[in-house]
Amino acid sequence: MAISDFYAMHSNHQTRLVLHTRASKDLVSTATAVMDLLKNVEVHAILGPQIADAAPLVIELGEKANVPVISFFPTSPTLSPIRNPYFIRAAQDDSIHDKAIASILQSFGWNEVVFVYEDTAYGNGMISSLVNSLHEHDIRVAYMSAILPSAEDFQISRELKMLMTRKNRVFVVHMTSSLGSRFFAVADKAGMMSEGYVWLITAALSNSLKAMNSEIVDSMEGVLGIRSHVPESKDLKSFNIRWKRNLHLMNPNSSVTELNIFGLWAYDTIWALAMAVERIGVTDFASVGSSRIGPRLVKEITNVKFKGLSGEFHLVNGRLKSSALEIFNVIGKGERVVGYWTPDKRLSRRLYSSSSSNELRRIIWAGDSTLTPQGSAISKLRIGIPVKVGFKEFVDMKRNVHLNETAYFGFSIDVFRAALKVLDVKNISYEFFPFMNDKGEMNGTYDDMLHQIGKEYDAVVGDTTIVANRTYYVDFTMPYSEAGVTMLVPIKHGIQRNMWIFLHPWSWDLWLAVIASFIFMGLVIRIMEQPTVNTAFTGPPNRQLGMTLWWPFAALALPERGLVVKDWSRFVLVIWIGLAVILMQIYTASLSSMLIVDQLQPSVVSVNKLRTEGYRVGHQNGSFVKDFLLNELKLSESQLIPYRTVKEYYKALSKGHKNEGVAAIFAEIPYIRVFLNKYGSKYTMAGPIYRTSGFGFAFPKGSPLVSYFSRAILKVREEGKTMDKLEEKYFGQKITSLGVAPPITPGDSRMLHASSFSGLFIIVGIATLLALVISESYIWSKPVALAKQFIIRYLSSKPSNGAELATVQSTAQVHAIENSIELEDLVGNSNQNSESISNVT
Repeated sequence: MAISDFYAMHSNHQTRLVLHTRASKDLVSTATAVMDLLKNVEVHAILGPQIADAAPLVIELGEKANVPVISFFPTSPTLSPIRNPYFIRAAQDDSIHDKAIASILQSFGWNEVVFVYEDTAYGNGMISSLVNSLHEHDIRVAYMSAILPSAEDFQISRELKMLMTRKNRVFVVHMTSSLGSRFFAVADKAGMMSEGYVWLITAALSNSLKAMNSEIVDSMEGVLGIRSHVPESKDLKSFNIRWKRNLHLMNPNSSVTELNIFGLWAYDTIWALAMAVERIGVTDFASVGSSRIGPRLVKEITNVKFKGLSGEFHLVNGRLKSSALEIFNVIGKGERVVGYWTPDKRLSRRLYSSSSSNELRRIIWAGDSTLTPQGSAISKLRIGIPVKVGFKEFVDMKRNVHLNETAYFGFSIDVFRAALKVLDVKNISYEFFPFMNDKGEMNGTYDDMLHQIGKEYDAVVGDTTIVANRTYYVDFTMPYSEAGVTMLVPIKHGIQRNMWIFLHPWSWDLWLAVIASFIFMGLVIRIMEQPTVNTAFTGPPNRQLGMTLWWPFAALALPERGLVVKDWSRFVLVIWIGLAVILMQIYTASLSSMLIVDQLQPSVVSVNKLRTEGYRVGHQNGSFVKDFLLNELKLSESQLIPYRTVKEYYKALSKGHKNEGVAAIFAEIPYIRVFLNKYGSKYTMAGPIYRTSGFGFAFPKGSPLVSYFSRAILKVREEGKTMDKLEEKYFGQKITSLGVAPPITPGDSRMLHASSFSGLFIIVGIATLLALVISESYIWSKPVALAKQFIIRYLSSKPSNGAELATVQSTAQVHAIENSIELEDLVGNSNQNSESISNVT
């Protein structure tokens, strides 16, 4: 019909297509038919094959002969026209259908599916693209069920019974019509087409639904399908009338009344091939062989564009350009379109609607139900919670005997409920189940409780710490509390008030620096004042030494003008008094702080001390902290004492390690803050903080609820008010969502060191030395004179040459200069007698 219609409309074309058909039922017969067409007939193009698994072989044979293979039947997505240049897919890419399936699942809130597929190359080829598309929408493939095309009905039934034991009730089916028709017939008999089940079929089965037996279609009631949308047109209506008439003439008893999308793609492919052949021309076909014409034919086909029966025919990268998909619902022996999916607008009720409502028309689900299935056999989440003896601020429960009810509350429980309110997934119900034994106590450790996820519980909510070894068997949400493990220790007084407390404000190096500055100032004043009329620095050596050492104190106690005589000495005196005043003020302030404000210090600051001294160390009973102390901090098990309540913590720390108590308790920071809220005046955090990830909710490995709850926890924490109210409700203050507070550090943090005043000492020292040098000229005049003599001798001994002119001074001039230098030295010396001066003159 395609060839007849094309050349009826294009009678002026010089070229003509000639069909050479070969029947094939399996891989071997297909290979034989292709070899016959290539060698004996020498065809220029191959259409098909209809068998999906035979496509790789046909494409390989066509590529070796440079003959394009054009397929409008389902083929594996792994067969890419980009990697196979002689392969043309004149059908929509299946990957676009994967995205539509993911959008449908997300719109109904189903986050787990079971993928049932045909165990062939075609079926396996879709796994990767479908899983990736679902992952982008936070949807997990919980299980994959592969069914062989040759499987008997009892084998299919056995597989379906196994699927019924799983909690998942959403199935995505990817099969060809031959296997799919048998699969749904068996599923109907097994009772899996009843209420609560969800079935989605891919394009491979959806596009063949019109050609299937009406009784099989009736057993598929409630199924959702996705297929390519075929726009209505006059040409399509005219073709359908002629198709039905011709089909009736050829086979009056045929049950098939309509042509599916594969037939329409076949019709359009013939037209595209005929157009490409005409562009090449009959002369070229007559002059060259098929192997030479193949590359040109591929190029011309990919450039063909026209409006065909299936819609716009336009190849992009060797594939038919993707268009809209229609979503239909199987009802009775027919189907009803409930919506559309397009790459830009996604889900919508109407294809040409200006807005996307992301909603479909009313759907009749399996079991003739109009209620949207939950998608799981579990109506409620079974939430495991720890049984707390102490620290019930996080998790607690109270039993009402009269009403036979148990109330659950606590900070962790309320955070879970707050996250549930803002959760993206709606209609999730839950029930709490305490992890306890017959005695009403915790039935093991937290690790034991987490191992029950996937068995007894669907999740665990409580003060469960996120640690690396636990992530091997469960998945955690993001933390809802602060993180870290550290020590809780008693506080001791940092400074003992004894007779030597006045020495504590300054460190030993600062004391030495101050004493050295005293001596330095005394020496400087002694040097500057000795040649003057100041009699304080005259006399025997022991008197001068005593005055040198006593002068800095006298300057502070008796700052009289007569203490020094020279002006530069007074300048140094002012500098010294300024330095002394600054030091005295700082010393007074530091000493006052030590006497008034008590310096509190942790009694233990080093884990190494706990280890070497063998001190007893406490930890919370059943917590992972015990393993952390043994494996990471290398403490011996004989040192470790378990405790359960805040009161037990207090008693153990109050007794101390010498009285059957403990020297320190290792715990997570939220627990320590609860303790400090009650007994904070005598205890503190100390030592390094060992990082953990805080408290989180635990779910089975790979559960999609993890990402939803993590996002919900973020919303609750960012909103702030809810978390603040919960913290004030259970703890009286904000303690768990704050950053980690720094513990009290040991040592003499208020003691001052010489390095703190190095700048001041440098400035005072430089100013004093400058005053000394300027005041005492003999310190610098003699070196200046020696320098001058050296320069003169150097100039007088330097020989002259032709390149320069040297003026040699006479001997008399040299003696005159030398005499003048000596004269200056003598004048500068105030103790020289007048007789010496006249002789020099």
